[in-house]
Amino acid sequence: MPQQLWVGTRKGLFGLEHGSDGWHIVSRSFLGDPVSMVLPDPATKRVYAALSLGHFGAKLQRSDDSGSTWREIAVPVFPEKPAHHPDATPWSLVQIWSLELGGNDRPGVLWCGTIPGGLFRSEDGGDSWMLNKALWEEPRRAAWQGGGYDWPGVHSICVDPRNSDHLTVGVSIGGVWQTNDGGDSWQAKGKGLRADYLPPDLAHDPEQQDPHRIVQSPSDPNIFWMQHHNGIWMSLDDAETWQELVDVSPSSFGFAVVADPTNPLRAWFVPASNDEIRIPVDGAMVVNRTDDGGETFTQLRSGLPQSDAYDLVYRHGMDIAADGKTLALGSTTGSLWLSDNGGDSFATFSANLPSIFCTRFG
Repeated sequence: MPQQLWVGTRKGLFGLEHGSDGWHIVSRSFLGDPVSMVLPDPATKRVYAALSLGHFGAKLQRSDDSGSTWREIAVPVFPEKPAHHPDATPWSLVQIWSLELGGNDRPGVLWCGTIPGGLFRSEDGGDSWMLNKALWEEPRRAAWQGGGYDWPGVHSICVDPRNSDHLTVGVSIGGVWQTNDGGDSWQAKGKGLRADYLPPDLAHDPEQQDPHRIVQSPSDPNIFWMQHHNGIWMSLDDAETWQELVDVSPSSFGFAVVADPTNPLRAWFVPASNDEIRIPVDGAMVVNRTDDGGETFTQLRSGLPQSDAYDLVYRHGMDIAADGKTLALGSTTGSLWLSDNGGDSFATFSANLPSIFCTRFG
């Protein structure tokens, strides 16, 4: 089967395939509609697409034939908010921010992270959803707050390949949370993290950290990588403690991170200037790669614009294929770059797609 790539944009979902003469767009779906997340399921050929339709709300579509046809399925629904409840967060779906498969041993199981900060589970391929009440009713959720959006949201869901009941999720702004029992109970994990935007006495509070993206190493699931609002962190002990990776040039601020599926010490990051100036440093597009667990970083520039570049790569804008070599990089300006050698060099696939929210290999 040809290698597939899905690209969710502000104005539709694009399906790409790699043939003997390179990459080509083979499908265009939901043109004009923002696609906030896409999830292919290689085992079933199903593809899930989350749409953010403004006045009409968030919608979820599923294709059972690799994107040829689509049908609308259920979206997560929050319970009715009790009268006089102190929670200022709206109890209604604003956006579907993350979608993940439930594990190789759980066919049909999906996890969905939303804005506001809800985590939902489906056991029937998205035909119905259940709110994870243990996390939603966690008293410390009251400390969560909005980051880039008005309300906190669950943007990262890591399902441990060794144990599908062991999940780690990232909340902006709400920290790192982990369950060992399929979501019946949760623990905050953030020892070592630092939030410079808070007063010193609160800077290390686990529930007020702003992880921009969290990924788990497929080949050594004890290893996690994090792009945090205040830098880059790595965990070697299943997200229990975190170590900051320093001296990263040209910047350690950014949103996207992916982990090599075969080498646990390799990961990629996309730096921006800083929180206030969310463009590449000096207008030069760079991808940073570490091959040694964060001891050193290589700046990857070949094939990327090195002047007058104003691209930002969102949390889900970069992805790596199962071969550990094919890399996709999509930006807010509609540029899509592809690499077949782990980022040593990139080729521009398009410079005029709509703003890219997510890329996903299938």
